[in-house]
Amino acid sequence: MKKIAALLMALVMLCVCVSCASSSDAEYIEEKGTFIIGITYYEPMNYLDGGELTGFETEFAKKVCEKLGLTPVFQEINWETKEIELAGKTIDCIWNGMTITPKRLETMSISTAYMSNKQVLVVKKENLDKYTDAASFSKAKLVAEAESAGETVAKENSLFAEAEYTAVDSMKTAIMEVAAGTADACVVDYVTSIGMIGEGTSYSGLAVDGDFAFDEETYGIAFRKGSDMTEKVNAVIAELLSSGYLETLAEKYKLEDQIIKAAE
Repeated sequence: MKKIAALLMALVMLCVCVSCASSSDAEYIEEKGTFIIGITYYEPMNYLDGGELTGFETEFAKKVCEKLGLTPVFQEINWETKEIELAGKTIDCIWNGMTITPKRLETMSISTAYMSNKQVLVVKKENLDKYTDAASFSKAKLVAEAESAGETVAKENSLFAEAEYTAVDSMKTAIMEVAAGTADACVVDYVTSIGMIGEGTSYSGLAVDGDFAFDEETYGIAFRKGSDMTEKVNAVIAELLSSGYLETLAEKYKLEDQIIKAAE
């Protein structure tokens, strides 16, 4: 019995030591040396070009990791379950044009806002005059990415009260549905529309319907609730803003007007 009691005590002490060792999220990440970054694929943030991952967020994340002495590992995630993956440590952050919302601030630690955004309505160019009010959407098929800011607009804005709404797995899929004619319209990030639709893109037949304006938003990087990595990354963001690096990077992806030049 004494041996069993001693073994149980040893196990308890081991658990306590492990808990203490992992109490700092930054230490946990630094000890393993890799920074696992949860993303979805869409232009101009994280996308494949000739088989190589690139994009504003991709380059931004690599630069921050370089400053922190970490190796970035980009991992595709299901946007609908991003919080679960983050809490379960299958990823260390969500760095993918993520809108900062009060609900997300309750469950995750989020960085300094670094980019402005808004939701926009995307339709085929020939349908730009078709939708004018809630009544005109009464028979429209509307899509948005599940658990996204676009879905919030699609579900809660009275304009779409009578529309037939369906959630899809990504903003890229939402845009593809409109292009294919299986949906009449989609609600996506304005930043996404810059990279994916209009002249010179694969979806030149689509356009943002400028008759509809939705609230302004900001992007942030999400970490586990209470994570001390947030402060470390915020310090690097401030450095990259003051040096002009982020503005220069944004220009490369036609996002220079979206960069927040001072911390808010």
